[in-house]
Amino acid sequence: MKPIRTALFAPGNRPDRVEKALGLDADAVIMDLEDAVPFAEKESTRKTVRDLLDKYPGKRMYVRINALNTPYAKEDIAALGSKNIVGLMLPKVESPDDLIAFGRLLTDLERDSGLIEGSLEVLSICETAKGLEEIYSIASVKTEPNRDMIITFGAADYTLDLGISLTREGRELDYPRTRLPIASKAARIGPPLDTPWMVDLKDIDGLVADAQKAKAYGFQGKVVIHPSQIQPCHDVFTPTLAEIDYARKIVEAFEAAERDGKAAIQLDGKFIDYPVVERARQTIELSRAIEDQG
Repeated sequence: MKPIRTALFAPGNRPDRVEKALGLDADAVIMDLEDAVPFAEKESTRKTVRDLLDKYPGKRMYVRINALNTPYAKEDIAALGSKNIVGLMLPKVESPDDLIAFGRLLTDLERDSGLIEGSLEVLSICETAKGLEEIYSIASVKTEPNRDMIITFGAADYTLDLGISLTREGRELDYPRTRLPIASKAARIGPPLDTPWMVDLKDIDGLVADAQKAKAYGFQGKVVIHPSQIQPCHDVFTPTLAEIDYARKIVEAFEAAERDGKAAIQLDGKFIDYPVVERARQTIELSRAIEDQG
């Protein structure tokens, strides 16, 4: 999957907000059929979202459906057969079986809509204690056909499930934030997306600190819920020019040393060996991938 530094939520029953979101600089837009939509509007919102999907080709658009154990999920999926949809977000994932069942429904949608089988991406949300306990099995699941997937963290429902409160410091999230990147890497899928910053939407310093913590744990980006959160998160999750330049310097110096038969060198007082060089190459590749997607 292409990198996602920011995925902006927009309520599916508010086409004005969706259209505004699509005009912003978030890497992806997630139209919501779940928490942002009242029960009475679930059915009508499906058509609204489908019309928006058809209206905006070339945009990176996902849709969050309702959980599989609700009476809405199957009809949500069946309504989304637009050739412009990139993927679907599934909430409350608690076992590999959830993703296997979801994958079958996506394959049916692809067949009915003329989409390539296996082309729809999956954003799987971890937001319960059970989901967290099963996270490696969930990250490792292979559907038929196999499809690109990343894990997303949902702290609001996670803390609700545990009966605890979200805080500005976020220490209550340290354990899941440790588990999700490790499980994703071990399962050989892309790095996860971090939970939205919801403590105080006006607290941009708090958002930045929260994003920096997520990056340090190994998340690739963050779900955002307000336009003001996009650029601060991009600043955190995008390699800086100085980081890119130094990464290139590391690679060039090491490759020159390799030609002289050396596999460990010092550069500006720092020890450089294969793991350091590989991390530098990852930084360069990430910067290119971000640049390529505009």
